[in-house]
Amino acid sequence: MSVSSAAMSVANPPVAPALAGLGPVFDRLRPHMAELDVFLRGQLAAFEPEIRSLADYCLDTSGKRIRPALVFLSGWSGGRVSPALVRAAAIVELVHLATLVHDDIMDAADLRRGRDTASRRHGPEAAVLLGDALFAHALNLAAGFPTTEVCLAVSDSTRKVCAGEIMQTLRRRATDVTRADYDRVIELKTAELFRVSCQLGARLGGFSEEFAMAAAEFGRQLGNAYQIYDDLADFFGDEMRIGKTLGTDLRSGKLTLPLLVLRDRLPAAERAGLLDEIAGRRTPDPPARLRQMQELEVFAVVAADVQKTLTAAEATLAPHAALSPAPLLGELAGVLRGQVAGLRGPRG
Repeated sequence: MSVSSAAMSVANPPVAPALAGLGPVFDRLRPHMAELDVFLRGQLAAFEPEIRSLADYCLDTSGKRIRPALVFLSGWSGGRVSPALVRAAAIVELVHLATLVHDDIMDAADLRRGRDTASRRHGPEAAVLLGDALFAHALNLAAGFPTTEVCLAVSDSTRKVCAGEIMQTLRRRATDVTRADYDRVIELKTAELFRVSCQLGARLGGFSEEFAMAAAEFGRQLGNAYQIYDDLADFFGDEMRIGKTLGTDLRSGKLTLPLLVLRDRLPAAERAGLLDEIAGRRTPDPPARLRQMQELEVFAVVAADVQKTLTAAEATLAPHAALSPAPLLGELAGVLRGQVAGLRGPRG
């Protein structure tokens, strides 16, 4: 069954559960996400029978699928579902899923998207190799385009994502991490895949190189903002609503932006205690750190940083406001603004 014919057979296809309530921009993507799901499910046959069930476990539909959304929105042309964009969206989603499998191993996380992580279900040894298999298949799909442009872009971005993860891993338990160090890591491990998603979407959608570069810069800034939001949610989110294990950054010794701000605002004696927790010399106490963050207004500082980054992202699209993707991408930035505001809701 072709991608286009598969979509015709789906009446009112359901959007992924995690997208519910995330705004009209995601409602427009229902047919796109339905075709993406058909395409991804069709890829299971490419995996060896012995590991097919493991790959299937990763290809659930409960994630936000922001990266595929960026591909579709950056190449938007009247809502038509393009097979080329579906393929590109599948590629970036597979790369993203591979990074999540590896992240959960390193963070010793038990919960991802509301269920057991692959490492908890199958063990860390098998999960490492499963992530590798997902990476490899993403590049296999990229090689199926008629030119090498997509494969080159995806392989370059995959290397950068892995480099960011390596840098973060090597800095675990380090107490002298700077804001510049943090920015460099999130630029590689998160923003890079947002960037290439927008670039590929615009290019495959037939837009100019000038717009593709602007869309890519939008994606980079959005990715930075999203990672800062994600780090903020690790303390201020609700585990059942977010759908993954929270509090892992402190326990795994990662100095993310909320912890960097807290470190710099704490009195010397209390700062020493926090650094002992980061370094692994003392049992982490996330509830106590959350209370300190609330007292020292860490949320407001970090949330303002997200808003500033989103404003910079939106500014890159201003010269291209007349193009159909621009307002839709802007709506996506608005969705993230709402997500940040929603973090404080349950806590008052």
